[in-house]
Amino acid sequence: MSSRYHDSDCDYSVDAAPYVLGALEESESYREHLTECATCSSQVAELQLVVDTLPTSVPQVTAPAALRHRVLASVRSEAELLNAAGSHIDRAPRRLERWRSRRISLAGAAVAIAVTVAAAVAITTGLSPGAHERVTSAQVAPSIRGAHASLRQTGARAELEVSDMPQPPAGDIYEVWLSRRSASPQPTDALFGVTSSGRGSVNVPGSLHGVQEVLVTSEPRGGSLHPTTPAVLHVVLSA
Repeated sequence: MSSRYHDSDCDYSVDAAPYVLGALEESESYREHLTECATCSSQVAELQLVVDTLPTSVPQVTAPAALRHRVLASVRSEAELLNAAGSHIDRAPRRLERWRSRRISLAGAAVAIAVTVAAAVAITTGLSPGAHERVTSAQVAPSIRGAHASLRQTGARAELEVSDMPQPPAGDIYEVWLSRRSASPQPTDALFGVTSSGRGSVNVPGSLHGVQEVLVTSEPRGGSLHPTTPAVLHVVLSA
């Protein structure tokens, strides 16, 4: 049995936080590393205390059924989109040497975890049944029969939801655009796909102040700077 070593400058210490959060892809090999490295083992133990404590240190709020449905639809949509793009698309190459300037300190990791939990609570609370919500139905292009879409606005947050939407053509993705007055539609980084059942959702970034229409077109994967196809959906907002 190999002896444990203590390396205060271990290159793998940056994996402690994602390991505790269950987000580390190579968790099995890291678990083996923990049996040999006292530094990483100590960090994981301390971070686990943070993760275990945070859920009980904030108000417990039951998420509305509508929120759960939208989150699951978004997850399924992203999963199918990644599957269509290939398993390598979301896998970053593991570097043999890590930049020391980008290392995550134990305190920094704890803060990151705290912010994540706090943000989740804020989102859930903000989308509770009592929050002011405005839903605007989208107009669907005649070429897409049976599809439905709506823009849900809660405060400054906006989310586009679609159902019974066909998959975009092979190699394409749906892109969201914002149109203000007589100006050309402006691109956003909101790109999305839909599940096999035609469901999907995407957050519309930025402020909708002054926006007259929210449009969706089918564009080459990665998005475009200018629309290359007619809009398949458009939401008309009051001036």
